[in-house]
Amino acid sequence: MRRREFIAGLGGTATWPLIARAQQAMPVIGFLHSASPSPFAAHVASFRRGLGEAGYVEGQNVTIEYRWAEGRFDRLGELVDDLVRRRVSVVTAPGSTVAAIAAKAATTVIPIVFGIGDDPVKFGLVASLARPGGNATGINFFTVELIAKRLGLLRELVPNATRVAVLVNPSNTTNAEATVRDSRAAAPALGLQVLIFNASTNDAIDTAFASLARERVDALFVGPDSFFNGRRVQLATLAARHVLPTAFSVRDYVEAGGLMSYGTSIGDMFGQVGAYTGRVLKGEKPADMPVVQSTKFELVINLRTAKALGLIVPTSLLARADEVIE
Repeated sequence: MRRREFIAGLGGTATWPLIARAQQAMPVIGFLHSASPSPFAAHVASFRRGLGEAGYVEGQNVTIEYRWAEGRFDRLGELVDDLVRRRVSVVTAPGSTVAAIAAKAATTVIPIVFGIGDDPVKFGLVASLARPGGNATGINFFTVELIAKRLGLLRELVPNATRVAVLVNPSNTTNAEATVRDSRAAAPALGLQVLIFNASTNDAIDTAFASLARERVDALFVGPDSFFNGRRVQLATLAARHVLPTAFSVRDYVEAGGLMSYGTSIGDMFGQVGAYTGRVLKGEKPADMPVVQSTKFELVINLRTAKALGLIVPTSLLARADEVIE
């Protein structure tokens, strides 16, 4: 070997560990979600903004490995296992209870930051809201818990309704069971009869609406579910086609042409999860970070859709709305 090549080789050998250490110094976030990426682009941007508040910018001082289950909840296990094998610095699961549960089942070591619409204590994600005590913490944004309130608002908006269809995704057992249970419990006091319909694919949504027409229901209540959120345009379009007043869990649907929503802001939740993820990357332990509970709820009404459905929105309801789309 020539002397110049030998020295160059030594230089490369000496430099390689420094390069490797520099690459390893950039933390990696494993981003896990049960839905498809395109409908959640704006929310992912909110997540990045939250990270930015903590001083982390994707591609500059942090890497994000995205894993989307595309509505196939059975894939979540293998997706999070892949992230664990890659030894990511933290697993974040915003807006998906099933993704958070899958992450918790996969690791008790890697920090987890979740954003879920149900009680994290009930699902064993944390020991308590104030003292999570394990490797997980995050945001509880109250979606499932608001079923009765949302159903009552729909009744107020459509006072002549007596038969209300409730659409749930049977693949998302957690949300589906809670939605069915709470809507059935709330219905009698509101003078409503609840009919349950299932859908976990695009075709099944079409089939469900065909069944709704045959059953002559007066209104539709769409259960909170990330799969449905990803199909919000399809749902809003079908509701309009069937002239069916419909209530949803978050404003995304109403912006897509749906009639009404009541719940917390999903975009705000993604931002909060991003900020919490940044704090974990800076060294804070999930065990010592209390679960943040949403305190802001928003009622959004699409007045254009109401007019198209022949509905007159009560003045009292308009006065309480946080936003009216005209």
